[in-house]
Amino acid sequence: MTKIGQLISAFGRFWYEFLVGDTPEIFVGTLVIIGAALLLRHDRTAAIIIVPVLALVFLVGSTYRGRQRA
Repeated sequence: MTKIGQLISAFGRFWYEFLVGDTPEIFVGTLVIIGAALLLRHDRTAAIIIVPVLALVFLVGSTYRGRQRA
């Protein structure tokens, strides 16, 4: 592998560890919440209700899963 290939690989591994790390469900949850916010950007009332509920669901789910691991 060339030096440029090694640098690109190291860069990709850094971003994977930074964004995903040990808990990929938080990364997926974040993407889902951002996607829902983008889809609901024209319907403010629905966004005010759905986005915080999604955040709460992912937070509780992640906490529950984390407590099961420990």
